[in-house]
Amino acid sequence: MTRIELRSTGAPAPGGTYSQGIDAGAFVFTSGQGPNDPETGKPVGDDIRTQTRRTLDNLKAVLAEAGLDFSHVVKVTTHLQHLQRDFAGYDEVYREYFEEPYPVRTTVGSDLMGILVEIDVVAQRP
Repeated sequence: MTRIELRSTGAPAPGGTYSQGIDAGAFVFTSGQGPNDPETGKPVGDDIRTQTRRTLDNLKAVLAEAGLDFSHVVKVTTHLQHLQRDFAGYDEVYREYFEEPYPVRTTVGSDLMGILVEIDVVAQRP
């Protein structure tokens, strides 16, 4: 099995012992991305819509390193700090980035550290 690390300057540098993404041949896996600005490493915005946009832009940059985009995504896992309060706003922005047929998705409430949203994806090569 081939495993190639993906690194993008368009997404924040990892803050620990993990890769932004791994290209495993037929599939690309991303780490959980949050709403951190790639240049400063600091979270942007204090509302779910702003944070979701930045998070998805970070994921877009990691996928681009593998020559992929959101049309290749088959699975999305989302963690929301305030699931009931923020789901509608998150989903509104999500629909700006994904088209039908939508990827499968799991959305859960999580105890996040200083952010409202974290998302990871699995994409499949054509």
